[in-house]
Amino acid sequence: MSESVRGTIGKFALLSMTLAAVFNVRNIVNNNIELGLSSAPIFLLATIVYFIPFVFIIAEFVSANKDSESGMYDWLKKPLGSKSAYLGSFLYWFVNLFWFVSLLPNVIAYASYAMLGYEYSFSPMVTSLISIILFAAATHISTKGASWLGKISELVAYGVFALFGIYVLGALMALSGDHVPAEPITMEAMSPTINWATLGIMCWIFQAAGGAETAAAYLKDVKGGQKTFIKVIIWAGVLIGAMYAVGSLLVNVFVPRESLTYAGGMVEIFTGMAQYFDMSESLVGRFVGIVLFIAMFGSMMMWTAAPVKIHFSEIPQGVYGEKTTELNEHGVPVRAAWWQFGFVVVMLIVNGFGSESVQEMMNTAINLTAGTAMLPPIFIMVAYFVFRWKYDETPRDFRMGSRTFGMSVVSVLIAIFIVSMTASAFPTGVDLVRAFFINVFMTAVFSGVAYWWISRFEKKQRNKNNSAQSASSATL
Repeated sequence: MSESVRGTIGKFALLSMTLAAVFNVRNIVNNNIELGLSSAPIFLLATIVYFIPFVFIIAEFVSANKDSESGMYDWLKKPLGSKSAYLGSFLYWFVNLFWFVSLLPNVIAYASYAMLGYEYSFSPMVTSLISIILFAAATHISTKGASWLGKISELVAYGVFALFGIYVLGALMALSGDHVPAEPITMEAMSPTINWATLGIMCWIFQAAGGAETAAAYLKDVKGGQKTFIKVIIWAGVLIGAMYAVGSLLVNVFVPRESLTYAGGMVEIFTGMAQYFDMSESLVGRFVGIVLFIAMFGSMMMWTAAPVKIHFSEIPQGVYGEKTTELNEHGVPVRAAWWQFGFVVVMLIVNGFGSESVQEMMNTAINLTAGTAMLPPIFIMVAYFVFRWKYDETPRDFRMGSRTFGMSVVSVLIAIFIVSMTASAFPTGVDLVRAFFINVFMTAVFSGVAYWWISRFEKKQRNKNNSAQSASSATL
């Protein structure tokens, strides 16, 4: 592989890529719809309790695996063994297939705002066909490596920062005058109700604050290597958490919670602000649509590339076909990326035919990723616990405190995740049998197939090695 194309992204590009992968403005609206203003302190809590410690865990694994191509497989292999390492990286790739199905309709919605000034409602089937075209473009660009993604992510970061700053400034100006917020910002409104439903929704808060491990897939492309990566990823964690908390606090200044929708919520809060400041709602809607379309598309490109790179670039040679795992000059397994495209196309078509509306289509995809999205981080956390317990002498430049401190912190995270994941897999008011089938049984089936596949491969490798040793002994 040519080294001339590696080590091409600087600090701001890495920060931009992390921002594009992790910070998603639609998460602010989606969680406000579910939790109201209480999502603000929950986001802040998630940042302190989960995201920052998780970033420290990623930083420590990066420091201990300096030569890793993409991160996750190498992080899990030493503490948990090759089978668990394969299964963890497989699930990381697998659960993101469903996430694409929920994200693509949002990209289309923002494109319609950008072009028309309002959301045009396509049928689920047409939405699926447009999604396939968009995902094909994202797949093609994602195979061009970190330098392309870095440039696109910088553009995304500038747009998101500007959009976020404009809204926060406008909300603060309105609040400093005589404007009464659509939803009063009070301690009572911000106080979360701790029940089974809230615990389930917290899965999405955690997922919204997650994704730092994605940037690790491009460690070898960072100028300054792992030391630069660790510094940038920690600052990114603090910045993203603060943006989520502030945005969640101000989201209902102009528009009440019950008036927001999943697809167009971000545009709706900006047109509400435009109405307050007597600006053209159509022009503001178009502007926000353009920025959010670019942001969503940029985020999709990061998530199109990273899970494929994480799963296919470091697993043992021979698990899949040689061409499937072959890396191009940018360190990307191109054929695997297009295999992923094929799987998502099938899911989009099935979901399009089986849904009566785009909202139902999105809800189905969201349900499929609810609890399962938490499985890959749990693999990483369990691996970290075992790593600190059994391999703490491993040389590295960064540690999250002492062995006891690190093991204690990650133990709390694992306990919180298990409770939240269970509540998300079995939400209130749904058919428990259907929830079990979608969120537990299907994941268990695919996980079982993946475990059988890697066990079969390792058995063949052992038999091959034994045969080679027998032949060598016979020759002697």
